[in-house]
Amino acid sequence: MSFVNENGKIAYDDTLGDGALVLCLPGLGVTRRTYAPFVPELVAAGYRVVTVDLRGEGESDAVWSDYSPEAIARDAIALLRHLDAGPAVLFTNSYTGATAIWAAAEAPELFSAIVLSDPFARVMPRPNPVMRAAAWAVQTFRPLWVTYWASLYKSAKPDPQEKAALSANLAEPGRMEALRAMLAADVSVCEARTPEVRTPALVLMGTKDPDFPDPAAEARLMAGRLSGTVAMVEGAGHYPHSERPSSTAAAVLAFLAERVRA
Repeated sequence: MSFVNENGKIAYDDTLGDGALVLCLPGLGVTRRTYAPFVPELVAAGYRVVTVDLRGEGESDAVWSDYSPEAIARDAIALLRHLDAGPAVLFTNSYTGATAIWAAAEAPELFSAIVLSDPFARVMPRPNPVMRAAAWAVQTFRPLWVTYWASLYKSAKPDPQEKAALSANLAEPGRMEALRAMLAADVSVCEARTPEVRTPALVLMGTKDPDFPDPAAEARLMAGRLSGTVAMVEGAGHYPHSERPSSTAAAVLAFLAERVRA
């Protein structure tokens, strides 16, 4: 399925159901296939789940000049209005952690809760020259990006079919350009809106996420800013929803039972 927002097509899957909606946004450089192991866990718990390809990724168009976290938030808000659904639980990962902050500040009526999984939701310290060179390489050469993506899995290897599909998708026109635009985006625009967020928030982190020097400390920092809750997924890397879907779902469902349904 798809809809049009800001003159481009956004692709999504809708696992129809009578329960509350969970809207899942992937991070940069991946597609909605990342949520394939996670969706059945939420559906079994009675939720309707919508997974989205970000603008520039998967089956969504790569026609925009703006791939910032706030632009993706505008797409999420537009999709919920298109579906006439909400308030929804917004589950984000990595790059779209900043999106969750902007969306909850911009349209709080549309979100019952936000989940920031392994989020980049603040301006991070500048990396050293070696790390900057490595970052340039992985965003310039598609095979290196796919290798880097796979390296972020720590408790299980990524699905080989997803890996092949991701590599093929990134070879399409505009895909790597969109990825580079996301990597260059100014996260401070979203970070500045953190004090506006009143939506119940869960910061969920893999204990072995190699993208953060101290994943638990990062989770505590972001949860503190959002007056939120922390959940750590033991042994998982940067994609707990894919590596440890049952553990991730259990943490999310417990949070929703305590902070939202109550």
